[in-house]
Amino acid sequence: MAQSSDELIKREISDKVGRSHSDLTLRVFPSSSNQDQKLFREGGLTFGVDGVAYGSCDAAWSTSGTWTDSFDRKRYAPRPVLAIEGTNALNTGSGGNAQYQRFHHALGAVRNGIVGVYYLRKGTQKIRPELHGMAVSASSIEGTPYVVTDDLTLVKNLLQNFDNPENFESLIQESTELSQNIFQNYFDSRFGDWGTFAKKRSTVLHEGTAIKHAGRMKRNFTDGSQRAGHIAVGEMYLTKYLFSGYRIDYLWPRMSAGDLIDLDNRKSTDKEWALLRNEPGIRIVTRDDVIGLEDSIKDELYGMRDEPLKGAFMSNYSRIALAIQHGLENGEYAIELDTP
Repeated sequence: MAQSSDELIKREISDKVGRSHSDLTLRVFPSSSNQDQKLFREGGLTFGVDGVAYGSCDAAWSTSGTWTDSFDRKRYAPRPVLAIEGTNALNTGSGGNAQYQRFHHALGAVRNGIVGVYYLRKGTQKIRPELHGMAVSASSIEGTPYVVTDDLTLVKNLLQNFDNPENFESLIQESTELSQNIFQNYFDSRFGDWGTFAKKRSTVLHEGTAIKHAGRMKRNFTDGSQRAGHIAVGEMYLTKYLFSGYRIDYLWPRMSAGDLIDLDNRKSTDKEWALLRNEPGIRIVTRDDVIGLEDSIKDELYGMRDEPLKGAFMSNYSRIALAIQHGLENGEYAIELDTP
């Protein structure tokens, strides 16, 4: 029987990185286990901040001593020092935004002062350059290294040099510079300026705010067969870290304020929804928050509120989304400032 992607990644981590380095000990669970979904202090592989849990990691190395868990600001032992989230996405045709979907898993560790690694196993696709840019920005903003790599040798070297600050920092610096160069070369060759890049990312830059718009519908978050939560979270963090100098409004025109209230009630225990609704500096806004938006457009958006964006619905939504983008750019529309 063929290995699952999860099993493959975890076995690679164990075999290629190693179970122990000096006094560091590996924590990893079989793919059949749900133990990783528990907080690290409870024996799992999940980290969180201020009561909000992020996605679980695949493995972590820890040492003796205590650390302060940002989930509840209390001290626990043992002390995690590096956590890794892996994916086989590069071998499953994921050349686009699917690669961003698991970025937040290792981010939970980074926001706890723990080195975070997002490992994308080499395959037929390449790592999206934006991921490298996100990691560099996250490292700078959060004050703890976030590493994006397809090379487990780097992870092994980091662990082997964890007690050698000079070598460890040199490895981190080399990784950061590589990621920065990959993103910068991509940015310069494809876009050249942030305004052009923003338009390609369905984002409006206006008076210190980056307005990212997407065709999310309520059913994306209530239908278990869809992974809109992971996709939406990935796009949120891409926008936050690549447009780090801006306040972020995440606009979902196909949804209403009432839809958000309903989802707040129905998704109160959902990790991805909690991240979307509690991320500092991020507002989720809907068509009800777009000042100046004509009733005729609102009616059209309401009519496609539950429809997959295919065929005529895709064409109509693309037309409306472009009109909203232009309206926000030229000041015809604005986002309500007092959105809760």
